Amino acid sequence: MPGIRESSDGMNKAPFVSEDEIRDWIGKLRTSRKYRSLDLPESLLRDVILGELSRHNRPDEALKAVREKLHNIVAPYLGDPDYSLAQTALRAAFTSGNPQSIRDFCLSMLASHASTRERIPLLGEFYSRLWQITGIPQTILDLACGMQPFALPWMDLPASIRYFAYDLHHPRIELIHQFFQLSGCSCKAIHEDILVNPPQIEADVALFFKEAHRFEQRRRGACLPFFQSLRVRWLLVSLPISSLKGTRNLEDRQRRLMQSILAGQAWEVEEIRFDNELVFCIQKT
Repeated sequence: MPGIRESSDGMNKAPFVSEDEIRDWIGKLRTSRKYRSLDLPESLLRDVILGELSRHNRPDEALKAVREKLHNIVAPYLGDPDYSLAQTALRAAFTSGNPQSIRDFCLSMLASHASTRERIPLLGEFYSRLWQITGIPQTILDLACGMQPFALPWMDLPASIRYFAYDLHHPRIELIHQFFQLSGCSCKAIHEDILVNPPQIEADVALFFKEAHRFEQRRRGACLPFFQSLRVRWLLVSLPISSLKGTRNLEDRQRRLMQSILAGQAWEVEEIRFDNELVFCIQKT
């Protein structure tokens, strides 16, 4: 087991763990039964490990905390559809040449994830209301995208749109990449931990939906420096209004969270309220 540093007064400090031991932890987590299918980025695992090592005096306590935090970060990705079957259905939809078949496939993917499932009844108005504020974007960053790229048929974007989708879940990114290729758009799906490596592509709009509260749970105070690092004109941040089970109203809490994150910033913010989420439209430049 890794050793524990001891101070001159005999009190235990943060455990000393060698680089080889960190790599061993990373390897075991990536290949564990729970996470092996996700192919989680090494940058994510290293960030969580180092963060918990700094908070715990015993390596075994740190490793337990790593597993708990990783579950909280990744849990919303578990229980996804069978991606092999989804890829087959995606190819069949495009082979048919029927635009409705493609839309039906996209709806099935949006319905497979709770975050985008809630938005399906609003697809006809959701993105148009966003673009009324930002203008029609030419370049979009979709941060922690989930299944949102499959809403592209409802976004009414120009054929020349440059769309960059980022997610931790490798099988999902592969499916989105295939969707982009078959769509013939100038779009890219990127497997990345955006908290560790914020995208530096210049864009008109960044979408960061239903993730800000989870960023703060992962690392308190993480959102503001992340927002500041993005080279975008508009940052659209959404937060859920109610819990997944619909038993708690979160609206006031989410507003307070955004107010605390943006305190002291000179950015203009306009709010849009939908049935299930608040969208904060932040004009950065």
